[in-house]
Amino acid sequence: MSSHPSRKPRVAVVFGGRSSEHAVSCATAAGVLRAIDRNTYDVVPVGITRDGAWVLAADDPDALMLTPGSTPEVTDTGTEVILPTRVGQSSLSVHRPGEALEALGEVDVVFPLLHGPYGEDGTLQGMLELTDIRYVGSGVLASAAGMDKHYMKVVFEGAGLPVGPYTVITDTQWRRDKTAAMDAVGALTYPVFVKPCRAGSSMGVSKVDGPEGLEAAIVAAREHDLKIIIESGIVGREIECAVLQGRGLDAPRTSMPGEIVVESGHGHDFYDFEAKYLDEASVVLSCPADLPQAVSDEVRRLAAEAFESLACEGLSRVDCFVTEDGDVVINEINTMPGFTPHSMYPRMWEASGVSYPELVDELIQLALERPVGLR
Repeated sequence: MSSHPSRKPRVAVVFGGRSSEHAVSCATAAGVLRAIDRNTYDVVPVGITRDGAWVLAADDPDALMLTPGSTPEVTDTGTEVILPTRVGQSSLSVHRPGEALEALGEVDVVFPLLHGPYGEDGTLQGMLELTDIRYVGSGVLASAAGMDKHYMKVVFEGAGLPVGPYTVITDTQWRRDKTAAMDAVGALTYPVFVKPCRAGSSMGVSKVDGPEGLEAAIVAAREHDLKIIIESGIVGREIECAVLQGRGLDAPRTSMPGEIVVESGHGHDFYDFEAKYLDEASVVLSCPADLPQAVSDEVRRLAAEAFESLACEGLSRVDCFVTEDGDVVINEINTMPGFTPHSMYPRMWEASGVSYPELVDELIQLALERPVGLR
């Protein structure tokens, strides 16, 4: 499965998907397709429609941009992409109605730019593992646990990492006894954040200031996931750290910590979907964050430990809170963070001396070096 010596490595950039983060994935693909070095790599853009069809997509980054007036989407082009189904085969094919299969050639690495369920959660990773195809990012277990805010925290707690107070409401608990489920939230401190356990990009997330708003927030979150996590609001600064897998036996690399500040007057009570992707003027990233050196070092240490506790690969973004006392509390990890040039992950690396194209190249190189068939 190593790249053929007589040609450039071929990278399949996969984006779109069935999750509510379809448009974000397209925007991420726009950035990567624009940045990837075509002198070094052959690129095959593969889109997944909202209903799960794999199609050969146009290599057109401009059409995939996410703007206030344009929501990009993968449409069914009638060019169905057929994946290999046997170990040792790595050639993609395209099927057009009424025509014979057309081979696209061997693919050396898949760059899955999928956010949320059916892509970031271990499902796609498992499919690629079945045929020993190399891919960028974390494996099945790390992807699945990193996608589930409940089990993510269970792993962090088991590794002795600091997490904030939370409770989980499963679908069965909610349908059996809503009152009892909400009563369990009484052990937390308001305001609380109500989140779908397995969604991302702040989809379905609500800040709730008191018990009277709790049920509506849970109902809204359940539109995205039937398992809900409720977290105590932590008084502190929101600090992020980008993690990049080390080469060979090297430890994970960490960026300088960054601080997100959602400026007042823009209508965002917290770092929600619109603030992240559509109203960038409301969001200021300070990197390196203005932190005491010891606290900055602790953020980076805990980010690397969080990455390793889940056995992550490739890349992750670790989100923390830093309290007034200088304590660091891990909020969550994202195994496929937003990756547009304006997203926090590449911006933190940019501030740490690694450009966006260099980051794309490094992730592909890490994927090309990963062993296969030894999971």
